[in-house]
Amino acid sequence: MPLPIRIVKLKRGDRQALEEWVRGRTTSQRLVERASIVLASADGMAGAAICTTVGVARPTVSLWLNRYEAEGREGLMTDRPRSGRPRQLDAAEEARIVAKTLKDAPPDGGTHWSTRLMAKETGWDQATISRLWRANGLKPHHVAYFKVSTDPEFVAKLRDVVGLYVNPPKRAVVFSMDEKSQIQALDRTQPGLPLKKGRAGTITHDYKRHGTTTLFAALNVRTGDVQHECRPQHKQRDFLAFMTRVERDVPKGLSVHVILDNYATHKTPDVEKWLRRHPRVHFHFTPTSASWLNLVELLFNELSRRQLHRLAVNSVNELIAAITSYLDRRNEHPTPFVWTATVTAILAKVRKAKETLASHH
Repeated sequence: MPLPIRIVKLKRGDRQALEEWVRGRTTSQRLVERASIVLASADGMAGAAICTTVGVARPTVSLWLNRYEAEGREGLMTDRPRSGRPRQLDAAEEARIVAKTLKDAPPDGGTHWSTRLMAKETGWDQATISRLWRANGLKPHHVAYFKVSTDPEFVAKLRDVVGLYVNPPKRAVVFSMDEKSQIQALDRTQPGLPLKKGRAGTITHDYKRHGTTTLFAALNVRTGDVQHECRPQHKQRDFLAFMTRVERDVPKGLSVHVILDNYATHKTPDVEKWLRRHPRVHFHFTPTSASWLNLVELLFNELSRRQLHRLAVNSVNELIAAITSYLDRRNEHPTPFVWTATVTAILAKVRKAKETLASHH
């Protein structure tokens, strides 16, 4: 349908100015286009003819005729703010928000900021705050657990354990050994739903307990092979029975070095007697509150993530069978955990942690 003829009335002095815009060699194309629309309408040209002559769409014709009638020539020279990409943070504003995240308490009395709270506080949108936090590695909703060892022999034990990882003795087998106690045999109260496209698998939050077991594991540091056994309890006799089995399986002529934590059952008089009867076995203890130095903890973490977390069983025997099956399959293609941190690097981190703690207390 052709547009009806719409004739705008030019304001005094505007015709000459608009014609100069159209003829001017340095006038922007946008301004030439707008002036041409207004002049054509003032000369009685129909809307459809203006579209064809100027090469624009009907909404554009209406937009600039309306703008001229409302604001005159000045209305043709400026553009309205457009929707689209949001305004960008400058460096000073980024620094202000980062400092606020790190140092200020949130206004709701909570322990940490959320993107919504920070957006409301600063006037920026939530997505912008989220991008800024990601760029600066800020995760206020996360917390990491730690404990700095106060062992007076920390440095000596650290050098001893790390030395076994990176430069083991010749003609020796090095084991990283520990017990994962009180592993619960849990059965969910209702069947879960399987993983499907667009939805995670589900398990119920409540469960039935069917007893516990303790996993004894000795990780061969060089090969990644795991000696393992589940026992009902976590006592001295269980520990010594497992160590006897580990020692017996090591070929004659090789010494045996075992990295252990400071659990009481590892240091009893009976354990010392056992060591005297097995002179090729040497125990090396990690510093107190430094279980992260024991590589077998990585194995326990893997077992929990890959097997135990979602496991549903009806008895302790089923639990033991599941643990045994997983570790046996792992031993078919063992993968060692490679220690890379140096003693110097560890001591530097510990020193920095102590300095940081001292400055906050």
